[in-house]
Amino acid sequence: MTESRGEQAGRSTGELLKDLSDQVSHLVRDEIQLATAELEAKGRRFGFGAGLFGVAGMLGMFAGGSFVAAVILLLAEVVPAWVAAVIVGVALAVIAAVVALVARNQVRRAAPPVPQEAVGSVRQDIQVVKESARR
Repeated sequence: MTESRGEQAGRSTGELLKDLSDQVSHLVRDEIQLATAELEAKGRRFGFGAGLFGVAGMLGMFAGGSFVAAVILLLAEVVPAWVAAVIVGVALAVIAAVVALVARNQVRRAAPPVPQEAVGSVRQDIQVVKESARR
């Protein structure tokens, strides 16, 4: 790699192709390492965020259960308690179905996680190799 143009000019095509092959292999390994590191970092952040969502969801369930009990008790002042429980249960089932449909649509539209930096770097490398080949 530290050879001057004059020294490279005296080398055979086979030697130059071997060097090119070695350099491309090294470049590909480096790009794979970059993509791996980027995905690991994103995975750690995703895992921590997912854990926090789990805690928030559990606390939200406790709060929601308290509100559901309060609504049932409120309706029990007007209708028998079992009727109040059925009314609230049906309303919750309808809301759950709507939320599940929205969630399914969101998951379908989500793009797969892609290591953006690595992809951009590979594109730059390809462009440099193309330009070098044209010269």
